Amino acid sequence: MKKKNSADYLTRRNFLGRSACSTMALTGVIDTLAHLRLMQSALAQGGGSGYKALVVLFLYGGNDSNNTLIPRIGHPQYNNYKNNRGVLGILDATDPDLDPAVGSSIPLSGTGDPYGVHPQMQPVADLFNNGDLSFVANVGTLSYPVSRADYLDPNKSGLLPPQLYSHSDQQIQWQSSIPDQPFRTGWGGRVADLLAANQGGSVSLSISLAGINSLQVGNSVSQYAVTSNGAIPLSGYGTDYSAALDTNGNYLNNNNGRRLEAFDQITGYVHEHLLEQGYNDVVKTSRENEQIVNAAVDASQSTAIDDAFTNANATSGIANQLKMISKLISGRSALNNSTQIFFCAAGGYDTHQNQISAHGNLMRDLSNALSGFNASIPAADKDKVILISHSDFTRTLTPNGTDVNGSGSDHGWGGHQIVMGGPVDGGKVFGEFPPLLVNAGIDAGTTRGRWIPSTSVDQYSAVAANWLGVSNLSDVFPNLGRFDDPLGSTSNINYVA
Repeated sequence: MKKKNSADYLTRRNFLGRSACSTMALTGVIDTLAHLRLMQSALAQGGGSGYKALVVLFLYGGNDSNNTLIPRIGHPQYNNYKNNRGVLGILDATDPDLDPAVGSSIPLSGTGDPYGVHPQMQPVADLFNNGDLSFVANVGTLSYPVSRADYLDPNKSGLLPPQLYSHSDQQIQWQSSIPDQPFRTGWGGRVADLLAANQGGSVSLSISLAGINSLQVGNSVSQYAVTSNGAIPLSGYGTDYSAALDTNGNYLNNNNGRRLEAFDQITGYVHEHLLEQGYNDVVKTSRENEQIVNAAVDASQSTAIDDAFTNANATSGIANQLKMISKLISGRSALNNSTQIFFCAAGGYDTHQNQISAHGNLMRDLSNALSGFNASIPAADKDKVILISHSDFTRTLTPNGTDVNGSGSDHGWGGHQIVMGGPVDGGKVFGEFPPLLVNAGIDAGTTRGRWIPSTSVDQYSAVAANWLGVSNLSDVFPNLGRFDDPLGSTSNINYVA
């Protein structure tokens, strides 16, 4: 090993190891070293002026968006919903067939055709009615625009994304937005690659609150994972270094202190072997990033943010993830990025049984978390933050049983997504709401009401990427040209005001 001031410190070998790993947390060592890159993206471009943060919220398991955004009496699809949803139906309050034990949908105002949301989603209804939140209808993975005739034609099977109803495949396809190619990078990672060169930040543009994910896999920018409690400390030191450092940051004369001092000295050396140097840089940067992330949390309006979530009764896992994201946005001066992409996630949405109660609990937790997050962002920062939801797929419109207490639903395809934040054109339902039919007519859903998406993941996500500052969207979404321009003058899916 050679000391840091050695003449070959900036040799090509060392440059390769450092540049590819410089922003990666310790949790991603294996993935990072397997994908070492020669240089940053040649397509880097400006991200515009001012701070912008995109939050991608993934609902793992397949959210039943049939019972998230619900037609009410007077909507053209209400009778189809009522007749085909069966025991899972959440009916209008004025419907004489309403089951009081299930509850009625909560009305949304100003939507043209009348819509409601799940009875556990009053906070989301309030956000919608106040103009802070909208829905984008019937979004899903698409390789090409597909009609029901295409879906049923075996000669056109190549038009369809592979493994349509598989959790793992659809999760990856949502996060890559390129369903007709093997996974290489995520759309969020590609956005970060394009915008990183002009950032000069102290940590990665891509921060995950839900571990290593596919959406933030890039060619040059690596995701940095933190927890709801902050940065992940080195293994063996607990949640902080109080057992190794004194209040002035000096090493204590004990086993922990001596071990940490030796560790810090070792990471100051340059290794001749590429993988050794890559590992060394990752661990060293992990230590540095801990201090930066913790400084951001310390600089945030932490008490006010905690109070916002407490007042919203938001105590779930996803609420805690969003709370930490809010703190990192508030303390962003320590991170020193003008653009930030956050990833967070909640599980449990694979509701094959007991769906009325299970999905109700999920909608309550999600709704409270979104309300707390919205309240935690100060008015001056509202226009700097957008949150968009993803999920594997929606559920089948038809239930898989006749017992209201035990039935659930199965894997679907297109589904409704939530978008919220100051830049969002709030209080609207974007896109095309599907005909709630089952195996009837050329424009109907597929078997059991699995809706063929009318908006692709590419179109839906491109609106957010454009807001972040990506000017040439085809660099991120190579299949986008197969679909209508989501930003065009006739677009009904451009949810950014």
